[in-house]
Amino acid sequence: MAVADDLDRATDSQWDWVAEQTRAYLATNGAEGHESRGLFTLLLATTGRRTGLPRRTCLIYGTEGDEFVVVGSKAGADHDPEWVKNLRTNPSVGVQVGSRRFTAHARVASPAEREKLWPKMARMFPLYDEYAEKTDRVIPIVVLTPQN
Repeated sequence: MAVADDLDRATDSQWDWVAEQTRAYLATNGAEGHESRGLFTLLLATTGRRTGLPRRTCLIYGTEGDEFVVVGSKAGADHDPEWVKNLRTNPSVGVQVGSRRFTAHARVASPAEREKLWPKMARMFPLYDEYAEKTDRVIPIVVLTPQN
């Protein structure tokens, strides 16, 4: 079960540029990396479904009311990113948005929610539409509900 404090001890993404962005975000308490060219990013810690160890990554986010919305695009790969697979197994996650940290409940958006949220997220980051064209899978949208 990942919680906010797991952000400090989690293993970084295997993608070097994501890992570097994540470490800079943490080192500056969100001052570096939270906003860039009109896009906002958050840090997400999940629990590895096989190892039980915390994993972290940096993701573009949007909001829907008090909830945060992220997209499991993996640049249009034919399978979901590991963080999505992890939260499907254990939906308790740690999140940092700027300097704010909290534990959240993560869930994949229902088809009806996804229909509403996809255009919003694609307007923020148009490459999502290109990624969707590259794959036959339905790219999941994940809703993060703060628990504290």
